[in-house]
Amino acid sequence: MPKSSPFVSSVLARFNQFAPVTARAMFGGHGLYVEGVMFALIADEQVYLKADAQNQAFFQEAGSTPFVYDLKNKPVTMSYFLLPKAIYEDFEQLQVWLDSAIEAARRNQAKKKAKPRR
Repeated sequence: MPKSSPFVSSVLARFNQFAPVTARAMFGGHGLYVEGVMFALIADEQVYLKADAQNQAFFQEAGSTPFVYDLKNKPVTMSYFLLPKAIYEDFEQLQVWLDSAIEAARRNQAKKKAKPRR
């Protein structure tokens, strides 16, 4: 598992201006959490934010692209969209994007909790 890097530390410092964000190393990258809910991931020194049916179009209209990785020579697309550098640097826009991702992550978690277990 990767150790925290200067990039992860800088993202945490920036995001903690908006909410109490923590990072956990996972799968060669890091998951970013607010109140135990994963709302973002860092892979290859890029930040991706959680998307769902309610906010995916918002990210796509801004030109963002999903996180895709290779699994057994097949691309797997995840529901996390790239945070553009211009948005990362714009304090007001960054808050909008983070709020959107956090809400999508909370909706996703609520759906998981609502599913009955077998």
